[in-house]
Amino acid sequence: MRAALDAAAAAAQAGEVPVGAVVVRGGEVIAVGANAPRALSDPTAHAEIVAIRAAAAALGRDRLEDCDLWVTLEPCAMCAGAIAHARIRRLYYGADDPKGGAVAHGPRFFGQPTCHHRPDVYAGIGEGEAAALLRGFFAGRRA
Repeated sequence: MRAALDAAAAAAQAGEVPVGAVVVRGGEVIAVGANAPRALSDPTAHAEIVAIRAAAAALGRDRLEDCDLWVTLEPCAMCAGAIAHARIRRLYYGADDPKGGAVAHGPRFFGQPTCHHRPDVYAGIGEGEAAALLRGFFAGRRA
């Protein structure tokens, strides 16, 4: 989670919402992603998508069934869909997102009967630091 938190902090420095993600395989970080929709002019450039794309490219395959995803914020519906399509084995996330999250909140994507893959989900990892990054970022925007 440390690498994901560092990526989130870098995203904040770049003016993006501070969310970071890493894909881990066999105990090694194989891809890092940070939110970049503004920098890339791409509304799909959420940290999870960036990390999943990089991991798939690094491994030369679209299925990441032996990989785990660590992300600082509960994934949205788009990212939950990407996690399912990539067949991520385990999802670890930090802060809950009652407004935009889709794992424990909103549509609870992985609990839907149409979801074809459900990773093991572990919430609250690094939650305090992840939430503080987000609160600080948005407080600065409002000031």
